Amino acid sequence: MLYWLANLSSGGDVFNLFRYITFRAGAAFFTALVFGFIFGRPLIDVLRRKQGKGQPIRTDGPQTHFAKAGTPTMGGLLILSALLVSTLLWARLDNGYIWVVMGVTFGYALIGFADDYAKVTKQNVKGVSSRVRLILGLVLAALAGAAAAWMHPADLSGQVALPVFKDALINLGILFVPFAMLVIVGAANAVNLTDGLDGLAIMPVMIAAGTLGAIAYVVGRADFTQYLGVHFVPGTGELLVFCAALIGGGLGFLWYNAPPAAVFMGDTGSLALGGALGAIAVCTKHELVLAIVGGLFVVEALSVIIQVAYFKRTGKRVFLMAPIHHHFEKKGWGEAQIVIRFWIISLILALIGLATLKIR
Repeated sequence: MLYWLANLSSGGDVFNLFRYITFRAGAAFFTALVFGFIFGRPLIDVLRRKQGKGQPIRTDGPQTHFAKAGTPTMGGLLILSALLVSTLLWARLDNGYIWVVMGVTFGYALIGFADDYAKVTKQNVKGVSSRVRLILGLVLAALAGAAAAWMHPADLSGQVALPVFKDALINLGILFVPFAMLVIVGAANAVNLTDGLDGLAIMPVMIAAGTLGAIAYVVGRADFTQYLGVHFVPGTGELLVFCAALIGGGLGFLWYNAPPAAVFMGDTGSLALGGALGAIAVCTKHELVLAIVGGLFVVEALSVIIQVAYFKRTGKRVFLMAPIHHHFEKKGWGEAQIVIRFWIISLILALIGLATLKIR
């Protein structure tokens, strides 16, 4: 919205700053961060009064989790509110990619909110049925994939770019939309599975958002893409503003989610943020790089798939408990130890993902 102040510029004055994506991204970050600090405590107080007993705790989970009983959930509302306000203020609202990613983010937020609401009101860990959530998620992802394919340049539409092998493209044609659905739905559910310990999910999400934001800025500039030998996707640079707002809102939330958490993110936040990462990857043509950058989420999701498949076949378990962060809890690792080590892994994977831009 504030981008239009650039029209008041005659060149060389303060209004000219609003033309620059990097300036607006920085402003978006600080706006979302301040929003989180200001409204975090009041929101938590409201959630605690409305929810009473808070998020129900799994009876088959680690015993240490019972100490968290009564902690309110739906803390993702803080991140999403900060993200919405900041993006609307600082992003160019005539940019189609912004609306695709926003649509996925807040569409998945509604699905997650319904699930959290059902869990809290019924005091049951099941919430909304997984089938309903999956169907709604697939519909949103299909719409986003089709919109992104329509906005992509003609020579990239329906194509999948390969990291490292930068000249290589796989033409999926009409199968691109199902592929985009897999990326977005997979990312949303993988982040959702990761959100099981205080602070565990939000930092890797911010790291991935920062990485994808940098990639979006690079692939949205013809000069950078020519130098690096990656595909030019005009307009995607504006997603840096969205990513910066997400990081600011995420830090504001982490202030209250740091152990011991005063509030949980809930499906409201985890599904929305995971969907956002998937949508950004689809828009920037870096779907496969997301699997590297978000490798921690991939491992978390795979641990559940492996556990369920192996148990159904043999009646035995591969891990002491899935997702894999609970396996390490069962082995005696402390919660803070798991969280910080997983953060370190996420940072390493993000650096590897960024390195694919330069490797020829």
